[in-house]
Amino acid sequence: MQILEKAPAKINLSLDVLHKRDDGYHEVEMIMTTVDLADRLELNLLEKGTIKVESENRFVPNDERNLAYRAAKLMKDHYGVSLGVRIFIEKNIPVAAGLAGGSSDAAAVLRGLNKLWGLNRSLDELATLGAKIGSDVSFCVYGGTAHATGRGEKVEQLPAPPPCWVVLAKPSIGVSTQTVYQSLELEKAHHPNTKAMIEALRKEDFAEICTNVGNTLEGVTMNLHEEVGQIKEQMNQGGADAVLMSGSGPTVFGLVEQDARAQRIYNSLKGFCEEVYIVRMLGYREIT
Repeated sequence: MQILEKAPAKINLSLDVLHKRDDGYHEVEMIMTTVDLADRLELNLLEKGTIKVESENRFVPNDERNLAYRAAKLMKDHYGVSLGVRIFIEKNIPVAAGLAGGSSDAAAVLRGLNKLWGLNRSLDELATLGAKIGSDVSFCVYGGTAHATGRGEKVEQLPAPPPCWVVLAKPSIGVSTQTVYQSLELEKAHHPNTKAMIEALRKEDFAEICTNVGNTLEGVTMNLHEEVGQIKEQMNQGGADAVLMSGSGPTVFGLVEQDARAQRIYNSLKGFCEEVYIVRMLGYREIT
């Protein structure tokens, strides 16, 4: 038996860090939405209770370091399943990019094993379980567009943004999320207007969405890695309607309404940055 699952990338239209919590995590408020850049996972049933993770991408680990592996192990332990699974990951989302590729893979495994192992659990239950793996996994279980609070695990669905092109550019650097948060000075940081972003989504107002994009972590990562600022400046010069870093970086995205302009921005970045993508906004829930 085989199950195929799509694991779309996400971008943060808005990311606000509110305060440090007693448990050591930061309280965040985010507006996240999916884009049409996706990993594809193939799950094959194994009668023996082993978990195997395979990928042709050499940066994808095949053990506990991989969130997809952890998701399978969590499902197996939590529900007392004796069966196993072979997971093949076709990796299309850049690794360690701020696009939730690993979290989306984990969410796809939760959904896929729910079918493969005949568990018949609800998406809400899978999302709650996913929060034990990582902060973005709960959102990725559902996909679409959402307002996420807490550590990111409390998810409330929102309307999808109006269709547009999304140009993604990831510089060939690694960003430590832990270092970014440790370097964050909340009293000096920019805090986006999350309420205004939610209202813009409800009104399907593309101009207002573009006006209200914001990321509290962006300035910190730009101070640590000048390449992020350089990509942002190039996208702005190319005429993107909005430009923002996603997550803790280093990927920068541009929202662009016009096809020709999106293509020009994409072409201008290709010589400057190795990993550049031009995709459509997804934004709606594919999973029910």
